[in-house]
Amino acid sequence: MARIAVIGAGMGAMAAAARLAVAGHRVTVYERSATYGGAVGSFEREGFVFDTGPALLHLPAVWRDLFLKTGREPLEKCVGLVQVDPASRHLFADGAEVSLPNASRAGIVSALEAALGAGAGERWGEFLGRARDAWDRSRRPLLEEPLWSDWRMLERDPYPAPRQRRLLRSRQASTVAEIGAWELADPRLAALLEGCALGYGLDPRHAPASAALLPYMEQTFGSWYVEGGLRELARAVYERCLARRVEFVFGAEVTAVVERDGRAAGVELADGTAVDADHVVAGADAAGLVGRELWKDGDIRPRQEAGGEPLPGRFTVLLALRGAGSPTAHRSVVHSPDTGAEAAAVFGGRVAELPTVTVLRPDDPRTRPDGGHEAVSVSATVAGHGGSVDWHDKALRERYAEVLIDTAERAFAGETAAGGIRERLLWQEILTPAETGRISPPSLAGPGGRHLHPANTTGLPGLYLVGGLAHPGGGLAHAGMSGALVAGLIVEGPGFRGSQ
Repeated sequence: MARIAVIGAGMGAMAAAARLAVAGHRVTVYERSATYGGAVGSFEREGFVFDTGPALLHLPAVWRDLFLKTGREPLEKCVGLVQVDPASRHLFADGAEVSLPNASRAGIVSALEAALGAGAGERWGEFLGRARDAWDRSRRPLLEEPLWSDWRMLERDPYPAPRQRRLLRSRQASTVAEIGAWELADPRLAALLEGCALGYGLDPRHAPASAALLPYMEQTFGSWYVEGGLRELARAVYERCLARRVEFVFGAEVTAVVERDGRAAGVELADGTAVDADHVVAGADAAGLVGRELWKDGDIRPRQEAGGEPLPGRFTVLLALRGAGSPTAHRSVVHSPDTGAEAAAVFGGRVAELPTVTVLRPDDPRTRPDGGHEAVSVSATVAGHGGSVDWHDKALRERYAEVLIDTAERAFAGETAAGGIRERLLWQEILTPAETGRISPPSLAGPGGRHLHPANTTGLPGLYLVGGLAHPGGGLAHAGMSGALVAGLIVEGPGFRGSQ
């Protein structure tokens, strides 16, 4: 039985902790805050409950596997899972609107064809076929296996872009934006794809074509809502850890990883306490906790800020509304009329004046005080905090909240009984990247490995990385995958090759 110290109680860290405890190890989690879950948080006030991080679950199989492997109770016995249908409603700048069914390629093609005109659904269906090929080619090495030293095999973009005649020569789309312009050939379909990329913290102008697997993943495997909000999933994982005798120490900030005889040998806490361990699992940025370089030449390193600007984050307005709403969809997306200009602002350290706005309206009695009220959140991907944009600025926060509410009003059009947002607003709460941090995008194959994350192993033996800052990158499903990979590397050793 090994002693394992886990830094942070985020979802990836807890996933690793539960798996390691089941394997017979003594696991202690040190979390500097007062609670668990990391970015999967919630805000509660006067009977209203809001998710403050991710709000929908994709690839629930990742978490089903965790609960299957760590105990007798399946995931559905611990949380209520509801398949969202329609999966999403999209409102475009030209007034067109479409609702996409959940996990039905044929249904999605049919809906797009009916809403956007002849050929639109067919082009999107053909695109999804190519995205499926990208998924099949990269799924195992990118998501289910550790990132090995021969990661350069992932420099080849797996998306099979068709050749097209462009500027007197044959070319293939190599970015998300080029797929939208060349293959989808409809600004509304392009907005559908580019808006998805932005939501994952990716710049569609530069994100590799392999990002096509993100909408494929959502539209193939479905979107799921956890009753009570995704914080309930974090609670269930935490309770599974406790049931497997994982110890949690809250209010315990780790200030250093102790090194002895050339390997990680424990952690040091802010109060000076030194804790011995045979392995250390870092669910936070580990570089500042180690007294030497963690990466050598040729390794994938943490993603750098673009031009000195922080990586993007999420601006969210939580809205407590009076009156029972009649939402046509759990999730509505009001698309920007110019996603390229939006991306240029977000990744250039500026405020996008015409953002893509996501409106979430869960029809869940657990999120509101009674049937005469509604808990709604509206959000957009924005420039990160700390560069050219200061999200502590009260005037900026309030002005931008108005921009999002103005945009979100389109999702309420036609609800004459209840009215729009402003007529029903009781109070609002604003969250920005200053409070919620940056978006960590998922790992993607592509030239130069620019969209990969550092491996779960490090240059310091005994120190492992887990969570959104490590392979296979950000996102709730990816966090669960990283926990499985780290547990496998510790339990089975360096020969571990991923789940079979």
